[in-house]
This record gives sequence, structure tokens and C-alpha cells, in this order.
Amino acid sequence: MPAPATSIQPAKREDRAAFGIALMLMAYLMFSFIDTSVKWLAIAGIPALQLSFMRYFGHFIISTTLVGREALNGGGLGGRQLGLVALRSLLLMLSTVLNFFALHYLPLTLTSTILFSAPIWVCVLSWPLLGERVGVWRWGAIMLGFVGILFAVRPFDEGFHPAAIASVLSALSFALYSILTRRLAGEVSTNMMQFFTGLVGVVALAPFAVWTWTNPETGAQWVLLFSLGFWGWAGHQLLTNAFRFATASTLSPYSYSFIIYLTIWSYFLFDHLPDRWTILGAIIITIAGLVIWARERAKPFNAQ
Repeated sequence: MPAPATSIQPAKREDRAAFGIALMLMAYLMFSFIDTSVKWLAIAGIPALQLSFMRYFGHFIISTTLVGREALNGGGLGGRQLGLVALRSLLLMLSTVLNFFALHYLPLTLTSTILFSAPIWVCVLSWPLLGERVGVWRWGAIMLGFVGILFAVRPFDEGFHPAAIASVLSALSFALYSILTRRLAGEVSTNMMQFFTGLVGVVALAPFAVWTWTNPETGAQWVLLFSLGFWGWAGHQLLTNAFRFATASTLSPYSYSFIIYLTIWSYFLFDHLPDRWTILGAIIITIAGLVIWARERAKPFNAQ
């Protein structure tokens, strides 16, 4: 599951912005491989719960080899931290399942557009959950963003598909995950958060994966199925490292490359281009997200 850059930068950061931007673009390329592979496998009849499990299974195997013994004692986390890390992992897993379900029915361009409403949800929820002040400009951007969601989803149009609701809920779950990530930044190591992300996903989804399991029909489909965890792990590693070299305010606009990547894959692999309403919704949501980014960059401690 991709991560719209709402993110977190460590206390010490090397100032190599160009390299950070390159890592950011590579991270979202990895994330685009996940959604494109899932769309391909969904068309082949592989269930969403099975795909979600494999997304976390590979992630778990790679993360376990990195943290080793540290994972056996809970990574030295206290009870509160452990609970928040587990909840964070559950929220990301829920976002993944909902997104993969939506990908069975909706175009890549629509699901990616809806997903990028997540920074707007983060802005809404940061007030009650983090106590951050949200001023007039950002409230205006939030309202504009919701208009963009309505244009993209078109709930009252005859072409509306209920899977769009799952996509919106996926973005909301991801926003809650992002807020918890903010809370835990500096308290929990990246490797341990990666480990628990894989662990929780595997444990929670394993019974459903066994129940719904469908064998791929070709070798290429098997390769795509087992690559999902690697793309997810690699994307999050690249994303985290990007913030070592550039600030969040520098990197955030480049997260929208995800929509561009998926538009390209959608056209070349599935012969699909977004319709005018999806394009309009994407433009409005992007503008709203950039307004929020600009206000946070201009006045990070006085959110107007």
C-alpha cells in the first residue's frame, strides 16, 4: 500500500534533496508495481484476501531476517508502544484489503485518485487526534478535496460502483495509520515497525488466505504473487530513507507521481485511460493536497 507523503523525518538528516527526491520517486514506482500486479492477478481470478496475505507474507519474511533476535523480545517496546504499533499495523492491513478489493472492480486511475485523499483525511483527523490547529486555508482545502472525491466517485451517477466506498475507506484507514506513524516516529525503529507490519498482516490474514486460496494458472502469475511482499517492503524502505536526505515539505509533492505511474500502467497493460470525471477529481484532490502541504510548509506551527 502506497504512502502519500504525510511523513516523518528523523532528528538528523543529510541535506541531499535531489537524492531524497530520487528515492521518493523510486518508492512510489515500487508501490505502483503492487497495485498493477494486484489488478493483473485480480483479473485472473485471485481473491483479494489471498493477495493481501501474500503482500504481507513476503514483507514479514524480509523484515524478520533484518531484525532477528530483536523481534523475539518485542523489540524492547513498552506495553503502550506495542499496542500502538499493533494498531498501526492493523490499520495498514485494513487499508490494503479494502484497496485490493476495490482493485477487483475499479480502474487503477480511480483507486489511486481516491487514495490520495488520505492527506486530506490526515488534516481533518489531526485536529481531534493530535490537537493540531487547522486554520481557514486548510479547512478550505479540505472542503475542496471532498468535492474532488465526489467528482471522482460520482455516488449519484448510474456508473457508480459500490467498490468506490471501499476505496474511500481504504484512504481513511491509511490516514489513521499515518497519524499513528507520526506518534511513533522517534520512539520505534523503522525495522521494528516494518516487522510488526508484516507479522500482524500475516497472522490476521492467514486463515482467510487458506479459505479463499486459488492457485495461479501461469508461472508469471506465481512470480507476481510472490513479488507483492518485496515491492511493499522495498517501497517502504525507500520512502523512509528518502526522509534522511530531504525534508517532508520538499518530498510531499513527489508522492503524486504514483497517479502518473498508475495511469501509464493502466494504459499500456489494461488499455484504459481515466475519464473526464476521474481526471477532474484527481486535479481537485491534488490541488487540495498541495494547498495543505504549502500551508504546513509556510507555517508549520501556526496552521492557518
